[in-house]
Amino acid sequence: MPGRVEFYKLCKKFVDEKDIPAEVQQLEYYALAIGHHIGVVDCLASIMAMDKEAYFKWISKLPRGKARSKLEGLARWGELEINKEHVPALIAALEEANASFLPEEKQWTDCLLRLLYAMEKEPAIYLVVRLSEGASDYCRQRTDGR
Repeated sequence: MPGRVEFYKLCKKFVDEKDIPAEVQQLEYYALAIGHHIGVVDCLASIMAMDKEAYFKWISKLPRGKARSKLEGLARWGELEINKEHVPALIAALEEANASFLPEEKQWTDCLLRLLYAMEKEPAIYLVVRLSEGASDYCRQRTDGR
């Protein structure tokens, strides 16, 4: 199974100001409210990457259920979105399976859990998981406390 799996996090949202009604004062809240409509550009930052084979081995250790099914969807679709609705099931599944993970898988789990906990606090954040080529293994940690 050649290929890589890469996780991306929403890092910025831009709105074309000409599309904004004059009465809108809070541009950030307006951008979040209109979501992926015309005039909105989402900027994603790469957060974590791994071999495709390692990804599927890792998630096969999750208990059967919503979380595992969600992450297995990558095989079928090549891309998936993780949003606030998926957070509770994913956190529970990752925590339940944590003892069965290899050291590298624990690093991925810790990285993903940090992102999911951040999504609990800021539900406008979302993640995209994609099959890609040529990505490198890493999990960036922010140093500014966010």
